[in-house]
Amino acid sequence: MIRTVESQPSASAPVLAAYSYCETVTGQQARNFAYGIRLLPTPKRRAMSALYAFSRRVDDIGDGPLPEDVKAARLEGTRALLTRIREGAVEEDDTDPVAVALSHAAAHFPIPLGGLDELIDGVQMDLRGEAYETWDDLKVYCRCVAGSIGRLSLGVFGTEPGAHGVERASEYADTLGLALQLTNILRDVREDAENGRTYLPADDLAKFGCADGFAGPTPPQGSDFAGLVHFEVRRARALFAEGYRLLPMLDRRSGACVAAMAGIYRRLLDRIERDPEAVLRGRVSLPGREKAYVAVRGLSGLDTRHVARRTVGRRA
Repeated sequence: MIRTVESQPSASAPVLAAYSYCETVTGQQARNFAYGIRLLPTPKRRAMSALYAFSRRVDDIGDGPLPEDVKAARLEGTRALLTRIREGAVEEDDTDPVAVALSHAAAHFPIPLGGLDELIDGVQMDLRGEAYETWDDLKVYCRCVAGSIGRLSLGVFGTEPGAHGVERASEYADTLGLALQLTNILRDVREDAENGRTYLPADDLAKFGCADGFAGPTPPQGSDFAGLVHFEVRRARALFAEGYRLLPMLDRRSGACVAAMAGIYRRLLDRIERDPEAVLRGRVSLPGREKAYVAVRGLSGLDTRHVARRTVGRRA
């Protein structure tokens, strides 16, 4: 069972300032993520912001304009910083607010910091320009860059005492991360192509006549692009269905946070499924009112109760 500390001692002014910085980064750079963690109590929200700010730093190194050798060196520097955090060697007056905040969070929640090493591994895969022949190959990458975030987040959320099947909570958190990442890959297929990256498995692309890639706002001539998208949407939905089994294992507000973030991405999948070519014309997103509805649904516990009933039905 994974439990979190229910209350935290008062944080010092430098630590509070560090958390404030991380929350600002999160609010500016990750609207969907920030929307979900607003539902958490303050200590958990701060810890999640610290995780996001560190993860964002890693992602920005990989996506930035620097030469490849400089990116590689900076990733190793970030890994060294993570080692300092893990060893408790970051002081509260350190000049790096992300390090200060993450160190404080890791001291008060059982966060498996090795997941951030996996994230760095995933970004290094991007730098090497790795391509993915099969879904099994792509899963390795997705587990590094997204499944790891699910497991890190679970360290903050904790699990409810006596929850059925709690020994698989980490597995479900990982699977939910895969679902979110596959949705991201579908949403960003044109943007990634423009940056010279292809994430969808090569055998799937070949099966639907899309091996030439996505260089423009229309599908490759003679391809079944809609068939490809619908195929990947079904895969993502299956991952969501499995990952959602985590919800009944979480407390109400943590479950609401997860349901809100996952719900936003599931609705993105709905939009992509209805109009597959939209991902070639620009980024698909949800309006604020729809995100608000998802948040209310999460707080109401509808998704959690639905999953719990379905799980009980399977055991009966």
